[in-house]
Amino acid sequence: MKYLNPLLYCLSALCLLFSAVSFSAKADPNWDAFVKKYGRYAQKKLKNKGIPGAALSIVNINNADYIHTMGVTKIRNGQKVNKHTRFRLASVSKTFAGSLSAKLANEGLLELDKPVSDYLSDFKNTVYKDDLKVFHLLSHSSGLVPNAYDNLIESRMDYPDIVQKLLTVKPICKPGECYGYQNVMFSLIDDVILQSTHKNYAQWLREAIFDPLKMSDASLGFEAMVEDKNFALPHIRGTKRWYSAKLKKNYYKVGPAAGVNASASDMAIWLKAQLGSYPDVLSLDALAKQTRPYTYTKKERYRRVWKKHVNNAYYGLGWRVYDYAKETLYYHSGWVQGYRSDVVVFPHLNIGFSLIVNAETGVINELTTEFIDRVLEYKRDEKI
Repeated sequence: MKYLNPLLYCLSALCLLFSAVSFSAKADPNWDAFVKKYGRYAQKKLKNKGIPGAALSIVNINNADYIHTMGVTKIRNGQKVNKHTRFRLASVSKTFAGSLSAKLANEGLLELDKPVSDYLSDFKNTVYKDDLKVFHLLSHSSGLVPNAYDNLIESRMDYPDIVQKLLTVKPICKPGECYGYQNVMFSLIDDVILQSTHKNYAQWLREAIFDPLKMSDASLGFEAMVEDKNFALPHIRGTKRWYSAKLKKNYYKVGPAAGVNASASDMAIWLKAQLGSYPDVLSLDALAKQTRPYTYTKKERYRRVWKKHVNNAYYGLGWRVYDYAKETLYYHSGWVQGYRSDVVVFPHLNIGFSLIVNAETGVINELTTEFIDRVLEYKRDEKI
């Protein structure tokens, strides 16, 4: 497996430290105009595509948060999306699992280098007995073929039964030797955390992340998503227009991988937490731990919308780590029926970005890339 140069990794952590202590720096007088211009651009592009609803959150540590909501929760007779409207984050949920695990490890409550079989007895008599470590679950380096048994998540089969089938699958490589994106295997972190701390993932997420950060709309699971009417329904594209779809429970089976719901307001807070604004909740050590480049993800360098810019791509703990045009980015995307989501953190620039839409649309890729490029151009122009 390939890693970032240790010296560069240490420098990255130091830069994050300097970012975290620069909150008192002078506000950028041009930033508000910059983000508002992007917001107008995003709204126009989404409207042209007929996207039902969207929630945009942009933070800059030295300036006020920019939250811009668009459209409606439902294509017909829906209410207007506001900053507290809940959306499904899909695989952006993995960033929460990564951060929580890094936090617990940093506090001595979880050992990332420990074999999974030490926590889960079902693994003791399998090919994974000694080689599969906790960090392999969170960095998609278990050795399994990509998306193993994701099809069963969409069936009526319960999660524990899916795991039992997963244990019979022959790995394509040893843990740590290749990258294979997982949802089922990733979500075993819930069981590992329960065995290690005697408190389940949902409790930890609420008590260690959502509550102390005052993420008042954030939740885990289907029931919490639909507790009142202020949530965005999923939409799928028909021949001529978008149609509202039924909110399905399927991917809520894999809570750590795809079960978090959040609003634009929540995502602004989450971005600032990733930038070191809440060290009592996510310390600098924990933030550095979660973005250690565990797994080399070569294919990510060739994504259509940004293949000219990505020089290196890795997966940490629930976070992707990119060298994008010589700037370090932390990133994740999400896609589940009727929803798309993107989150980007610029750790050395003190900037964060989140966009969530209640429709399955590729336009989100273009909008995220456009924001990244605009930010890098804006910041580099400042230095000239």
